[in-house]
Amino acid sequence: PTQKQAPSKGGQGKTPPNRKVTDYYPVRRSSRKNQKELQTEEKKRMDELIKSGKEDGMKIDFIDGKGRGVIATRHFNRGEFVVEYHGDLIEITDAKKREAAYAQDPSTGCYMYYFQYLSKTFCVDATKETNRLGRLVNHSKCGNCQTKLHDISGVPHLILVAARDIRAGEELLYDYGDRSKASLEAYPWLKH
Repeated sequence: PTQKQAPSKGGQGKTPPNRKVTDYYPVRRSSRKNQKELQTEEKKRMDELIKSGKEDGMKIDFIDGKGRGVIATRHFNRGEFVVEYHGDLIEITDAKKREAAYAQDPSTGCYMYYFQYLSKTFCVDATKETNRLGRLVNHSKCGNCQTKLHDISGVPHLILVAARDIRAGEELLYDYGDRSKASLEAYPWLKH
């Protein structure tokens, strides 16, 4: 039988300690931004777009059978900010009072958009005629835009983003979402 030999104590036969690649090459940190940093930058960019009120890449046009509408004058990528639905941000009790007052004058029209935010019902009332384009985007059940809420310092902003790529020359459209019987009777175009 063979016996195992004990390692000699004279330093011979010792194996060198394991080395890591970083012992020979400096550690390079990635300059790429992580997901959180990218999201923070995108939020800041969106905040600035909304605060500025700039409405580039679209124009008002007359649409047969609809009246005024908004046409894209440039390409919008899917998911890209298009325009804010801008108006007075009010709570539901004030909104219902205004809506009742508007109903007294059939020439006024109604540009009120109701939504839930932090367990409360709010409304953006864009009835007052302004130079803002979001209020003039027409309805389609198959619209090329969709609504989204964007929070700036605790205040919700109702924006439209491209639901798909939108070409220059296309009418901007989104689904108003109103399917009540009374609305469908008063506004048959909501069915399309």
